[in-house]
Amino acid sequence: MTEPFLRIESVTKVYDQYVAVDHVSLSIPGGQIFGLLGPNGAGKTSIIRMITGITAPDSGQIFFQGQPLSPEHVRYIGYMPEERGLYKKMKIREQLEYFLQLKGIETRAARATATSWLERLGLGEWQNKNAADLSKGMQQKVQFIATVAHEPKLLILDEPFTGLDPVNARLIEEEIMRLRDNGATIIFSTHRLEQVEEFCNHIALMNKGKLLLHDEVATVRKQFNKNQYRIEFLGDKQVVSDLPGIMVDELGEKEALVRVAEGSSGRQLMHQLADSPLEIFAFEQHLPRLTDIFIELVGSQSPEAEAMRLQMAQGSAA
Repeated sequence: MTEPFLRIESVTKVYDQYVAVDHVSLSIPGGQIFGLLGPNGAGKTSIIRMITGITAPDSGQIFFQGQPLSPEHVRYIGYMPEERGLYKKMKIREQLEYFLQLKGIETRAARATATSWLERLGLGEWQNKNAADLSKGMQQKVQFIATVAHEPKLLILDEPFTGLDPVNARLIEEEIMRLRDNGATIIFSTHRLEQVEEFCNHIALMNKGKLLLHDEVATVRKQFNKNQYRIEFLGDKQVVSDLPGIMVDELGEKEALVRVAEGSSGRQLMHQLADSPLEIFAFEQHLPRLTDIFIELVGSQSPEAEAMRLQMAQGSAA
């Protein structure tokens, strides 16, 4: 069996009497995008801090490419925290050069790399401006450059699209995909679960310091399958309601979401629709979204689940 790029074995972190991470084990494969999910207070930031060497586990161990995590590995990690860390009164090219030198890049190469990345992300004409003179979206792009310009093997991105308009969000998305295709392993932490479904191969969902699930995205969605099917049709919608062996979850004039009752199957439903007077344009299995799975696992009445629902609604509206 192939050794995962990053392996976390029964890690626990306690602050005073508060258990932030409770015996969590994760295997993160190389060259893929891994979604680390959960509400505020779930333990995600504590996990990230231990991976980056900011803090150490109270128990358990972390392995980087098969070796126990050590300070030497930190130079191969790029971390973009949710709380940004630019120097407001320092020119953006100069601070990018500084960050690159901290990662072991010599001065001349650091300057060339910083200039190249600024041009690449449309910030060339701003390179001699202070960070305070840039918009929030521009600062976000500078922070992204500071995270990735030294070509780390492991990237940790915490809410990387905050403050970006759709055009610049797409630009950063393309860069993330390019980095992945070039072999980088990426941990992606966000409340925007529709982005997780789009980008991530594997996910881990945490709540209150505990690991709730850890698997491939497709496998997780199949595990929570509720035998739902989406139908697009033309005709009398009452026909859908009258079909035997189904429960109607949503019913519109031209579209329905139905659930096959126990003892029935999607194949039977498909034959029933073919024999009905309806004209069918589409028939497909409907797998639950990660948002629905999150709410089901955390608890639909909990403050964390409600917060996630609101964040998702705001993200969709944006």
